[in-house]
Amino acid sequence: MKTTSVLIIDDHQMMREALVTILERHKDIKVVGQAADGREGAEKAAKLKPDVVTLDVAMPNLNGLDAARHIRRKSAATRILILTAYEDDIFMQHALEAGVDGYVSKTSAAETLAKAVRDVASGMKAFSPAVKKRLAQYEKNEGSSTMQRRRTDTLTERETEVLQLIAEGNANKQTADKLGISIKTVEKHRQSVMNKLHIHDTAGLTRHAIAAGLVETPAQFAMARA
Repeated sequence: MKTTSVLIIDDHQMMREALVTILERHKDIKVVGQAADGREGAEKAAKLKPDVVTLDVAMPNLNGLDAARHIRRKSAATRILILTAYEDDIFMQHALEAGVDGYVSKTSAAETLAKAVRDVASGMKAFSPAVKKRLAQYEKNEGSSTMQRRRTDTLTERETEVLQLIAEGNANKQTADKLGISIKTVEKHRQSVMNKLHIHDTAGLTRHAIAAGLVETPAQFAMARA
């Protein structure tokens, strides 16, 4: 029996521990690592080369969808499974565009998760029933959230990282330190983000980042911990 190796990337420790317990009930699934944010997860994926990574969407330092893009480039054989509390159209569409292999709701049964891990590891796509229903309705429900996504899609990957860090409350110096770039470069990216989004204050950028699924609101954080 082939064993599927899994890396769990989620910023909630209790969730990571629960996922380890759920997945390792199955003899054919082995959790080989954990990461608490998107950047750490992308680095561990490049090092460990797991068969599958499970990714939350809203995480500090690097959100799950940007982490998925990093993993896709650096570890092309690794399959990517989004495991999240978010079932809105905007999150699912972002995930599909990031090239993920599956999208499962955290409200799903434990066996749904194990099956999804096996399915994506074998080259198939995996979507939980609730997500399939949302995908089927997507074309009928395009609206302001989709427009928000399209505006965010004009940003480069680095600009998206800067936007996320701004929305998380980081000053320019903190952002520069976390990204390993100069403060002047941060300021340049910040201005470019503002110009592209037509938003010229931090509060507006933060609201946009929340609407685009780059960061969590307090209510979403509580839901994810539930």
